[in-house]
Amino acid sequence: MQHVNFNLKGPHIELIQLLKAIGVAQTGGHAKMIVDDEDVVRNGVIETRRRAKIIVGDIVVIGGEVEITVE
Repeated sequence: MQHVNFNLKGPHIELIQLLKAIGVAQTGGHAKMIVDDEDVVRNGVIETRRRAKIIVGDIVVIGGEVEITVE
């Protein structure tokens, strides 16, 4: 599994923006498809909200292959 640390520059980032920012999704549409396919786990729970506010301390796993720690 690939581990990525993401430094948050504000109070939160929307999930689809995070997927684009780290390069997992090439476009917003691709990011939405990843979320809609239930390939995103946030803090151990499947996340289905495209615009979920990701905050410092969250751990997001995409497809069981990429783990993002939000700092």
